[in-house]
Amino acid sequence: MEEEAGIKEVINGNNEKNVKEEIYTKVVRAGKRTYFFDVKATRKEDYYLTITESKKRLGKEGKIFYEKHKIFLYKEDFEKFADGLKDAVTFIGNGKNELKAEITNSEKETKQEPVDLSAREFTNIDFEDLGKK
Repeated sequence: MEEEAGIKEVINGNNEKNVKEEIYTKVVRAGKRTYFFDVKATRKEDYYLTITESKKRLGKEGKIFYEKHKIFLYKEDFEKFADGLKDAVTFIGNGKNELKAEITNSEKETKQEPVDLSAREFTNIDFEDLGKK
């Protein structure tokens, strides 16, 4: 179920109203949880994604409340986040052996020749000198 983008009025601590535009919203209902994927814009008009998990809970006095967990994801992190998510889903869905084989193959593709470093190429550090001024 998709919801249309809209404008929300947000009141900050100074009782001033800021208008915050939600560019896109996707709602995913999954059992007892609901996930919200909201595309928003920064002041500089850069897009970012918020992923919110919402769970309905019953409070101490019988009142219903929603427990929410939120992740903010910025454009520069999308690719690495997607790769990590894909690996985790692959691990869960297909078993760890298949993921290990995929990682091993990618390591073979990017493997470089070993570099021989001799002891003379390193600096000798005396840790007792660190406390002296």
